[in-house]
Amino acid sequence: MYRIMLADDEGIVTDSLTYIIEKNFKDRCEIETAKTGRGVIELAERFKPDIAFMDIQMPGINGIDAIREIKQTNPSVIFVILSAYDKFMYAKEAISLGVMEYLNKPVNQKVVVEVIEKAIRQIDARRERHRNDLIAKERLETVIPIIENGFVSSIMLQEQNLEDIDKYRQLLELPEEYGYMLAIVFGESQEGYYMTNALGSSVKATSFYKIVCDSIKERFRCVVGNVVSNKIPVFVPCEKKLDYNQRIELIDKCRELSRLLHKETDIQFRIGIGSVRKMSEAMESYQEAIKSLVSTTARVAHVDDLPVGCKYEDDYPVDLEKTIFEELKKGDVDRCLDACRVFYDWMLDNYGEDDSNVRLKALEFVLFAEQDAYLSGGMVYRFESRRDYLPTVAGVSRNSELRGWFLEKMQEACRNVTVKKEEHANSIIQKAKAYIDETYSKDISLDDISRQMNLSPYYFSKLFKEETGENFIEYLTKLRIQKAKELLVDKEKSMKEICGQVGYSDPNYFSRIFKKSVGVTPTEYREAL
Repeated sequence: MYRIMLADDEGIVTDSLTYIIEKNFKDRCEIETAKTGRGVIELAERFKPDIAFMDIQMPGINGIDAIREIKQTNPSVIFVILSAYDKFMYAKEAISLGVMEYLNKPVNQKVVVEVIEKAIRQIDARRERHRNDLIAKERLETVIPIIENGFVSSIMLQEQNLEDIDKYRQLLELPEEYGYMLAIVFGESQEGYYMTNALGSSVKATSFYKIVCDSIKERFRCVVGNVVSNKIPVFVPCEKKLDYNQRIELIDKCRELSRLLHKETDIQFRIGIGSVRKMSEAMESYQEAIKSLVSTTARVAHVDDLPVGCKYEDDYPVDLEKTIFEELKKGDVDRCLDACRVFYDWMLDNYGEDDSNVRLKALEFVLFAEQDAYLSGGMVYRFESRRDYLPTVAGVSRNSELRGWFLEKMQEACRNVTVKKEEHANSIIQKAKAYIDETYSKDISLDDISRQMNLSPYYFSKLFKEETGENFIEYLTKLRIQKAKELLVDKEKSMKEICGQVGYSDPNYFSRIFKKSVGVTPTEYREAL
């Protein structure tokens, strides 16, 4: 249905247009008319036309001014001017207002029909675009929560690489590289530091999650994660640091949010706020937010207000220390060592050759680094492996003499993060190959060898494929066929004997496997020899 408004002070004109429209478009159009400039403006507000035929010279407000007024409240109307005046000034103004057609009276039926058909095509196209936009928005409303939860999980648990996180940031339009976490915790009531009936409240959360999510987003430009137990993690992007006034404003905003959520859901809410950190450190910010809530009974707690976490003196190179252990966990020896050199030089520049704190810090870093290396897997902890550390550290007379030892130990720990894993995997595969070489003539399975290696069949199969480039069955079959080729040289041995000696109980099956691997049957292979 299309709404058409006819504005002309001559009744014969509106009657003629009405006749043409009803004759050619039948029930597809609804028509209303006005005779004055003010009347057409009032009619447009009530009728909301799709198309408007406007005379320029009407009593009171002229057509051009009426169009200008109508466009302020209904900019999508398609205007067609009908005028007995062929004046350039009017045509120029009409063009500036986006009028679709400027027609001089009298206009014949064919032209009116063509103009309406043209307008209808524009209306249909606009409606189609609007419909598609609504469909896209509806789909986006479904997809965005999934993307947001994926993003929050990724930055908290560091499950994805930086490239994946960048894709999330692009989709969610997050240019900032820093932010802080909110831990929104809920329950039936608060007892001390904790919320009661956390399990029951988390079950109820499905009914009020959208209310909570919408309320959070009304106050913060943020990314909201899914409910985890009775907690909702929220990432708020921001600049590198919040000043005092911004922190106070944030706390007040969270207090207001907590009260509002309680009012809307009849559930008690507490909100913990972590410190501003890089996205890669979002989990630490979230842990701070949680810890702040168990350090006070306040409804809202900010980590910077409480004795939570480690505080550093102003000139301590915190970022450099973080870089050392981030690169160490990645196993990037060069970058880790570069940061270690800079850090050690900073200690010498600031504390000199005699300060024992330099030696203690060097020892501390080495012990932490080795702990990371042990925890990364593939190494066996030996209680006496560090027996010479204290004598070495205490035995130097100048701090610069310990620099080489410090870098050597840090390099070794960093390399062990990845190398020991590889060595461990290689050791397992060598043992597995030795076991297969000894037992290939028996009926051995993946379960058998996995049990021998004390690994799950799934993990062993994956590890074997990664290290050898072929799966267990392919390796075993290849070995058996090679042994069969060696035995076929001896023409005194029967096919049945050879078949049994390489681990096959059925000669026909052995023959099919042999031909599939070699291209000929065992008999044809022997004859060729």
